[in-house]
Amino acid sequence: VEVKIEVVIPEKERSKEEMSPNGKASPLIYKVNGTARHYHLEEHPIASNPYHNPKDVVEASVCHVKDLENGQMREVDLGCGKALLIKESGEFHAVGHKCPHYGAPLVKGVLSKGRVRCPWHGACFNIGTGDIEDFPGLDSLPRFQVKIEKEKVYIRASKQALQTQRRTKMMAKCISLSNYNLSSTNVLIIGAGAAGLVCAETLRQEGFSDRIVMCTMDRHLPYDRPKLSKSMDSHPEQITLRPKEFFCTYDIEVLTEMQVAAVDVKSKIAVFKDGFKMEYNKLLIATGNTPKTLSCKGKEMENVFNIRTPEDANRVVKLATSKNVVIVGASFLGMEVAAYLAERAHSVSLVELEHVPFKKFFGERVGRAVMKMFENNRVKFYMQTEVSELREQEGKLKEVVLKSGKVLRADVCVVGVGAVPATGFLKQSGINIDSKGFIVVNKMMQTNIPGVFAAGDAVIFPLALRNNKKVNVPHWQMAHMHGRIAALNMLAHGTEISTVPYLWTAMFGKSIRYAGHGEGFDDVVIQGDLDELKFVAFYTKSDEVVAVASMNYDPIVSKVAEVLAAGRTIRKRDVE
Repeated sequence: VEVKIEVVIPEKERSKEEMSPNGKASPLIYKVNGTARHYHLEEHPIASNPYHNPKDVVEASVCHVKDLENGQMREVDLGCGKALLIKESGEFHAVGHKCPHYGAPLVKGVLSKGRVRCPWHGACFNIGTGDIEDFPGLDSLPRFQVKIEKEKVYIRASKQALQTQRRTKMMAKCISLSNYNLSSTNVLIIGAGAAGLVCAETLRQEGFSDRIVMCTMDRHLPYDRPKLSKSMDSHPEQITLRPKEFFCTYDIEVLTEMQVAAVDVKSKIAVFKDGFKMEYNKLLIATGNTPKTLSCKGKEMENVFNIRTPEDANRVVKLATSKNVVIVGASFLGMEVAAYLAERAHSVSLVELEHVPFKKFFGERVGRAVMKMFENNRVKFYMQTEVSELREQEGKLKEVVLKSGKVLRADVCVVGVGAVPATGFLKQSGINIDSKGFIVVNKMMQTNIPGVFAAGDAVIFPLALRNNKKVNVPHWQMAHMHGRIAALNMLAHGTEISTVPYLWTAMFGKSIRYAGHGEGFDDVVIQGDLDELKFVAFYTKSDEVVAVASMNYDPIVSKVAEVLAAGRTIRKRDVE
């Protein structure tokens, strides 16, 4: 059987794009400042031939129908690019073969119930449409046409789609920004990280055609923040999530270097630090966290950094090259910075209160294995102590004094001792905030105030995986999902969050992948070899697996994530 693959918009998706969120083919109606405005979505003409230029199309026979069993995937070459061929429930599907996030080969991922999960970072894609269904990442996969003739499987595809391996879902555009009062918007998004951007994009994907304004204290358009500690010399334009043209095309306004000082939820007004006021109809708060600083003498000194922006990361790399670096805190950020600078700096010292890095997150045995890897790469640890003073010489940092009495030479100091929610401006707003400063939301990312939503690192929300326990999960993937759920519920879809937390860290060319929520685990079952850094660790609580971590063991974490996502329980005896 030959399978032919062709990039087309599914009929289901076409019809969906021409309908309003309530499923009726009618204009979208949203109230702005009390006035009802009627907008039609852009018309998307459906061509009989989806390929405008026949020269851009390739068609190839890729296998016999019996070459693939149900539940199997195969990467196939069409001559000018590759596709992922999938057989499930007797049907063939073909989509892009690379995850649009970081390019992971999806053939090594996990196929389950109509979707494929990325082996590296857990993003999920619908095999029938190519649509992204879980994160991280912003783009969907191209979908190709499959045909079967004389028991051969043919794939017909656009060369461009084969080469780019990504597809942006169709979006509505704003009807006319010139008609708006500058001081009012239908949707205001405070914060321009992953949660804010995904919220804006989802609104446009769902046909929302009114004004969207994002504001951020940063000077840049939304960028890939996890790269700040993993790839510290990246320039802003290299890690931007969407180019400037994207925001112009889809009328998503981004106000940079703008800080909201207060929110009046009764009047639906956000007050900015410079006095500017903006009315809103729907509000998303996605302000993230603020790094903690040291409390010792000399903390304000030059050459002492929190890594918060690309400029911070770039400056640290420049100052640290062939110099002495001290990193305070064996957090994910601290450890990733240490790994990145180990080959560049003259010396890297790491100061930590615990006796093992990552103990609370990965457990003592995994923490020790990671620590040994760092020591083998010239990173020196000073554990169970903290900084008592930062000393200067001629106005610049010269030494870090520890409470143990040890004095470390230091030309640069990076602080990674945790963060607090950036929610201080909401204290008088009436929005429900817990004792630690986290915004409390329900399964639809709604706060206690109608029309006000919150997402990302600054919230606690009910995690289905842990019997709806209210948790804070400050992961990149989770921020994406929060933003999507918030957008859908701004449009009254009634969608509840249901996802498995997924994160990763990269150090010395090796990655640890993690899925689930292991807070409060009481035992760790380890398979593999910790000394060889090839292992999988199952975190259990009361005989149930609540999280999993692995190194050099792909795609086990994605497999476990898929099992947990299906609502199935993994028992401790199952993994022992």
